[in-house]
Amino acid sequence: MSGPPGQKPDNAASPGAAPAVIPGLVWAFRIHPDGTADELDVAHSLDEQHDGWLWLHFNLADTRSRIWLAEAPGLPDQARAALLGSDRHQQLHTTDRCIYGVIADMVRDLSQITDQVGYLRFAMTERRMITARSEALHATDNARKKLRQGHRLRNVAALFEVVIDQVADAIDLATDAIGTELDEIEDRIVSGRKFEDRNRLGKLRRNAVRLHRQLLGLRSLFHRLERDGANAMSEDMDWHVPRLVQRLDWLDHEVVATRDRARLLQDEVVAKVAEESNRLLKTLTVIGTLLMPPTLITSFFGMNTKDMPFNDVENGTLWAAMLVVSGSLATYLWFRWLSKARD
Repeated sequence: MSGPPGQKPDNAASPGAAPAVIPGLVWAFRIHPDGTADELDVAHSLDEQHDGWLWLHFNLADTRSRIWLAEAPGLPDQARAALLGSDRHQQLHTTDRCIYGVIADMVRDLSQITDQVGYLRFAMTERRMITARSEALHATDNARKKLRQGHRLRNVAALFEVVIDQVADAIDLATDAIGTELDEIEDRIVSGRKFEDRNRLGKLRRNAVRLHRQLLGLRSLFHRLERDGANAMSEDMDWHVPRLVQRLDWLDHEVVATRDRARLLQDEVVAKVAEESNRLLKTLTVIGTLLMPPTLITSFFGMNTKDMPFNDVENGTLWAAMLVVSGSLATYLWFRWLSKARD
């Protein structure tokens, strides 16, 4: 069977002498017709003559993997370009025999998911799924664990569904974590206790915005696939697009609600801080106003001129002090009268 221009059959050898061991391969699985998966030893050559299909996962940080992917058999040129590209926006393209693109996923360290976003590049045909990444990603690592635990796959598209489900699970977990922290902050605000770590709330809101942006791009891909591309794929490449779309839509609703909640709490904290600042400013203004008459009086008595009041009067200092106090008291009473007249 011949493919489109620029595409080689799945069983064709790559140009030149292909190496016995595929370089840059992180892991490989062979999935049999009954859906069971066997993990292969990447240190040995892979037998291309088999009754199932392969999942090959590459590390793009290894330059040798890029050389192999540039000549990967059975892929159109556009799919190879997507695997080796540097695009940082999510995309999904379909042809008669290949589906390829880029999706965003959470970067993981040795123990847990991080806040960083990485990009999984993929290309799949009826006989092969090729994925590639530069950092360790949550979705592919969990998909690998599911296959090791005996998860069965009906076809190549089912593997991609598993990967997308794991991406959604990571977003769901991150959203729950943000919601838990927002609960603690809200309890603190409602109970009247001070919340001074505004940077923490800002980080939570930023994470929620990032999750929404990531999920919005993923939803757009599958909505477009459901509308334009799903019917054009062969039965062996068929997947449950409506189920994925429904889950991503529901998850986006949760993320948007969390994002809006973080924004409202941030606005409330800012309002409380502004209210506290205004209260302090009002207090300082009142104190400054009450001190103005005494300052004027003491400045007047501090002039080195003749015929100063109370200069030759017995208890002149006491009279001057009473004048200072009377000035502040008169100012206070005047402000009280203005306040009542305004009310």
